[in-house]
Amino acid sequence: MIEPGLRLGLAVEEESLVEIRFGDVAVGDAEHPLLNEAERQLRAYFEGRLREFDLPLKRPGTAFQESVWRMVAAIGYGRTRTYMDLARELGSPGAVRAVGAANGANPLPIVIPCHRVVATGGGMGGYGGGVELKRRLLALEGAILI
Repeated sequence: MIEPGLRLGLAVEEESLVEIRFGDVAVGDAEHPLLNEAERQLRAYFEGRLREFDLPLKRPGTAFQESVWRMVAAIGYGRTRTYMDLARELGSPGAVRAVGAANGANPLPIVIPCHRVVATGGGMGGYGGGVELKRRLLALEGAILI
């Protein structure tokens, strides 16, 4: 358990972190050094001691998903952006739902901080770990909703 009440499953492929799953799932090979490092960094994040992760990541997706994930990864600690902001930055203001779907397909939540993407007007939008966890993560970071 990384944080009280939160269980995360971590998966490694070769020498990269490839997936973080929410729920009561196994962590995998607990002896793998990368899993141990990822768990250490996640604990530090939840304790408020880490603002930026330093892990080798592999996030295979479509070109569109990867472009969304790059933008999400660039959202700073304690900051938020809207799905509309990201769609506009992509040059496709009509792609708000596609941005939301790509954000929802993020295989590395928390590390690629999809919780920092909110709905226009300050609504939470969805989150794979549940909206309450999204609120907790934003509160942990001291985020001010835009």
